[in-house]
Amino acid sequence: MNFLAIDYGLKRIGLAVSIIGIITPIPAIKNNEQVFEVLKRIIAEYDVKGVYVGVSEGEVATASKLFAEKLSTMLQLSVETIEEAVSTIEADEIYKKNKKKKKDYKTSIDSVAAAVILRRAIG
Repeated sequence: MNFLAIDYGLKRIGLAVSIIGIITPIPAIKNNEQVFEVLKRIIAEYDVKGVYVGVSEGEVATASKLFAEKLSTMLQLSVETIEEAVSTIEADEIYKKNKKKKKDYKTSIDSVAAAVILRRAIG
Protein backbone atom coordinates (compact mmCIF):
# COMPACT_ATOMS: atom_id res chain seq x y z
CA MET A 1 0.00 0.00 0.00
CA ASN A 2 1.27 3.49 -0.87
CA PHE A 3 1.23 6.40 1.58
CA LEU A 4 1.81 10.15 1.44
CA ALA A 5 3.24 12.25 4.27
CA ILE A 6 2.77 15.98 4.51
CA ASP A 7 4.99 18.42 6.39
CA TYR A 8 2.51 21.30 6.54
CA GLY A 9 3.82 24.84 6.35
CA LEU A 10 2.11 28.15 5.86
CA LYS A 11 4.10 28.84 2.66
CA ARG A 12 5.37 25.44 1.54
CA ILE A 13 4.23 21.87 2.03
CA GLY A 14 6.84 19.12 2.12
CA LEU A 15 5.86 15.76 0.66
CA ALA A 16 7.14 12.21 0.79
CA VAL A 17 5.68 9.00 -0.57
CA SER A 18 6.06 5.40 0.44
CA ILE A 19 5.78 3.02 -2.48
CA ILE A 20 5.75 -0.59 -1.37
CA GLY A 21 7.56 0.47 1.81
CA ILE A 22 10.29 2.57 0.17
CA ILE A 23 10.10 6.19 1.35
CA THR A 24 11.08 8.94 -1.08
CA PRO A 25 10.86 12.71 -0.65
CA ILE A 26 9.14 14.37 -3.60
CA PRO A 27 9.20 18.08 -4.48
CA ALA A 28 7.48 20.41 -2.02
CA ILE A 29 4.48 22.35 -3.23
CA LYS A 30 3.28 25.88 -2.55
CA ASN A 31 0.55 26.29 0.02
CA ASN A 32 -1.83 28.35 -2.06
CA GLU A 33 -5.39 28.22 -3.37
CA GLN A 34 -4.51 25.29 -5.67
CA VAL A 35 -2.98 23.08 -2.98
CA PHE A 36 -5.85 20.59 -2.78
CA GLU A 37 -6.02 20.14 -6.55
CA VAL A 38 -2.26 19.57 -6.68
CA LEU A 39 -2.49 17.04 -3.84
CA LYS A 40 -5.34 15.20 -5.59
CA ARG A 41 -3.14 14.81 -8.68
CA ILE A 42 -0.18 13.58 -6.61
CA ILE A 43 -2.37 11.11 -4.73
CA ALA A 44 -3.73 9.73 -8.01
CA GLU A 45 -0.28 9.60 -9.61
CA TYR A 46 1.21 7.56 -6.75
CA ASP A 47 -1.96 5.55 -6.05
CA VAL A 48 -1.91 6.69 -2.42
CA LYS A 49 -4.24 4.86 -0.02
CA GLY A 50 -3.45 6.78 3.19
CA VAL A 51 -2.14 10.20 4.16
CA TYR A 52 -0.24 11.34 7.25
CA VAL A 53 -0.11 15.02 8.17
CA GLY A 54 2.56 16.10 10.61
CA VAL A 55 1.33 18.27 13.47
CA SER A 56 3.76 20.38 15.47
CA GLU A 57 2.96 22.79 18.27
CA GLY A 58 1.42 26.23 18.56
CA GLU A 59 -0.19 28.22 15.78
CA VAL A 60 0.92 25.95 12.96
CA ALA A 61 -0.50 22.92 14.79
CA THR A 62 -3.99 24.38 14.64
CA ALA A 63 -3.60 25.19 10.94
CA SER A 64 -2.24 21.74 10.14
CA LYS A 65 -5.10 20.01 11.97
CA LEU A 66 -7.65 22.07 10.04
CA PHE A 67 -5.77 21.27 6.83
CA ALA A 68 -5.89 17.53 7.64
CA GLU A 69 -9.63 17.68 8.34
CA LYS A 70 -10.34 19.47 5.07
CA LEU A 71 -8.09 17.07 3.17
CA SER A 72 -9.89 14.07 4.67
CA THR A 73 -13.29 15.45 3.67
CA MET A 74 -12.18 16.27 0.14
CA LEU A 75 -10.35 13.03 -0.59
CA GLN A 76 -12.44 10.47 1.23
CA LEU A 77 -9.18 8.76 2.17
CA SER A 78 -7.69 7.87 5.50
CA VAL A 79 -5.94 11.03 6.72
CA GLU A 80 -4.19 10.76 10.07
CA THR A 81 -2.26 13.34 12.02
CA ILE A 82 1.05 12.41 13.53
CA GLU A 83 3.17 14.30 16.04
CA GLU A 84 6.12 15.80 14.20
CA ALA A 85 8.10 17.67 16.81
CA VAL A 86 11.76 17.89 15.82
CA SER A 87 11.18 16.30 12.39
CA THR A 88 12.77 19.32 10.73
CA ILE A 89 15.78 19.08 13.07
CA GLU A 90 16.12 15.40 12.23
CA ALA A 91 15.68 16.19 8.52
CA ASP A 92 18.39 18.85 8.79
CA GLU A 93 20.81 16.29 10.23
CA ILE A 94 19.98 13.80 7.46
CA TYR A 95 20.38 16.49 4.83
CA LYS A 96 23.81 17.49 6.12
CA LYS A 97 25.02 13.89 6.51
CA ASN A 98 24.13 13.25 2.88
CA LYS A 99 26.16 16.30 1.83
CA LYS A 100 23.40 17.82 -0.23
CA LYS A 101 23.96 21.19 -1.90
CA LYS A 102 23.27 24.19 0.33
CA LYS A 103 21.52 25.98 -2.54
CA ASP A 104 18.88 23.21 -2.66
CA TYR A 105 18.29 23.22 1.10
CA LYS A 106 15.31 25.56 1.20
CA THR A 107 13.44 23.74 -1.56
CA SER A 108 14.04 20.22 -0.27
CA ILE A 109 14.22 20.30 3.54
CA ASP A 110 10.41 20.25 3.94
CA SER A 111 10.15 17.07 1.88
CA VAL A 112 12.97 15.43 3.84
CA ALA A 113 11.00 16.31 6.99
CA ALA A 114 7.92 14.70 5.40
CA ALA A 115 10.00 11.55 4.84
CA VAL A 116 10.91 11.57 8.54
CA ILE A 117 7.21 11.89 9.42
CA LEU A 118 6.34 9.01 7.12
CA ARG A 119 9.07 6.81 8.59
CA ARG A 120 7.59 7.43 12.04
CA ALA A 121 4.08 6.67 10.81
CA ILE A 122 4.73 3.42 9.00
CA GLY A 123 7.85 2.28 10.83
